[in-house]
Amino acid sequence: MTKISTGSFDLNKWLYGGYEEDIITMIAGPPGSGKTNFVLMAACSQAKKGNKVLFIDTEGGFSVERVKQLVGENYEDYLRNIILAEPTKFDEQKKLFLDLLEKIRKEDIKLIIVDSIAMLYRLEIGDNKECKTDNQFRNINKEVAKQMRVLAEIARKKKIPVMITNQVYFNFLCEEDWKKGVEREMSIVGGDLFKYWSKCIIELRNDGGKRKAFLSKHRSLPQKEMIFEIKDKGVFKRGIL
Repeated sequence: MTKISTGSFDLNKWLYGGYEEDIITMIAGPPGSGKTNFVLMAACSQAKKGNKVLFIDTEGGFSVERVKQLVGENYEDYLRNIILAEPTKFDEQKKLFLDLLEKIRKEDIKLIIVDSIAMLYRLEIGDNKECKTDNQFRNINKEVAKQMRVLAEIARKKKIPVMITNQVYFNFLCEEDWKKGVEREMSIVGGDLFKYWSKCIIELRNDGGKRKAFLSKHRSLPQKEMIFEIKDKGVFKRGIL
């Protein structure tokens, strides 16, 4: 099975070679957990090899300075291989996906990244929520499902790896469970809508000051965790559970 580098030696070893080529890989976690760092490392790794990367940035998280830290000298040369799209509204994201197949053919794209897939979707759902009808909500969900289906078909048929990031939220605990020290359950925004199409899911967590990556879904690997830290040059293992 062909894989692409994660951009990190330790992550490659943890995933037995890197990210799979013909699927959608989702990196999910709370703000500041390292999601954008994970996808930027993969983007830089491909750019250094001369491969074109389409980076769809819905959150404004793409950082030229971070790219410079990751790749060092000649970073401007590598940046030329990263095609940045910055939709700010859900309609703009929708239009971008309509042109996606033509874009990857014209630019010979080798990696697609969406950071994050749910940001504009959540804004669209929440915008004037009290004025929207049930049919409008269904249409929004149908559009997101269509976008995920497009990404899955591109990955499977054209062997172009796709990476998406997603946000999470924590469920509330009743007072009794809180007193018992029960941990709050972390849920991925959009639930099954995004989990169904993602064949690899890596959840990032902050646990008592330690960063953890949890492999919750994979076609051939068991669930497992890795404690990691983020440095200027990327992600490094601190220990494996």
